[in-house]
Amino acid sequence: MSRTATRTSGASGTGLKGLRGRFAPPTPARELTARSGDGVRFPVEVHGRADDPAVVLSHGWTCSTLFWAPVIRELTASGHRVVVYDQRGHGRSPAAAAPMAYSTAMLADDLCAVLDVALEPGEKAVIGGHSMGGMTIMAAAGRDQLREHGAALLLCSTGAEHLTGGARVLPFRSERMRHHGHRLLLGSAAPLGPVTPLTRKALAYGTLGPDPDPEVVEATARIVHACPTQVRAAWGGVLAGLDLSAKVPHLAAPTAVIIGTHDRLTPLPHAHRLAALLPDCAGVHRLARRGHMTPLEEPGTVSDVLAQLASRHLTAATTKEKSA
Repeated sequence: MSRTATRTSGASGTGLKGLRGRFAPPTPARELTARSGDGVRFPVEVHGRADDPAVVLSHGWTCSTLFWAPVIRELTASGHRVVVYDQRGHGRSPAAAAPMAYSTAMLADDLCAVLDVALEPGEKAVIGGHSMGGMTIMAAAGRDQLREHGAALLLCSTGAEHLTGGARVLPFRSERMRHHGHRLLLGSAAPLGPVTPLTRKALAYGTLGPDPDPEVVEATARIVHACPTQVRAAWGGVLAGLDLSAKVPHLAAPTAVIIGTHDRLTPLPHAHRLAALLPDCAGVHRLARRGHMTPLEEPGTVSDVLAQLASRHLTAATTKEKSA
């Protein structure tokens, strides 16, 4: 895995038009190049000052680094260094050679490559993931890099198993029907088409709370629509059969959980199961009337939870290293 660093200028992410204000892509302080276990190289963005405490964030299915824009702004303003990257095939990260190449092991490999290149040996960070990004952290449980660098973790709007039967996007009463319906939905390669009032409404229903801010609706639609169709379908197939429940007890670092009370994709029972499986649960934060896209819907609260984890556990980790 590479620690080669390259400095670039200009906006981060894919430069999607229409993302404005707090949702506009922030310019990184620097960019690095990570190399994953299969040799694929992809860019890593670093925001904030080099000597600030580090927070590493992994985004979810169909999103990109753009998803974290409001959280990046909150955290860098409060004195944190934020590291973000695009999951494989999303944003500027190269797609896999074939759909069958996508796996939870690839998610873990890419995260470990980011930790290798963005952090110094032994440097601690708070590592957070949203949705598939949280699953990425679970998949990396037991990896040397996560043990070395993870002072505390955040699992945000995510689940470890049984995603299709547990989801509530399709309003079937039968769990069996929900399982089959959501499985087809996740693996669908049908194009989403342009961003229109109808597609905005459909995405808001599936991913946001009951009273979404129009700016959040717009940002969600633009980010999700930018995901390549084949990448969306390939990762959706992985999620449809996901079972990382055996990995969760190996997340030894203090781990907080965030869940929206109206999350249709990974509803409340997922957060409760995670809390029960975690060896050191640092609290379950329920965000009232929020859906699945909690970092877009309530970036201030998500940033506060990350900052609290950094304050409690990064300071403690640094003190322990100095006294060793």
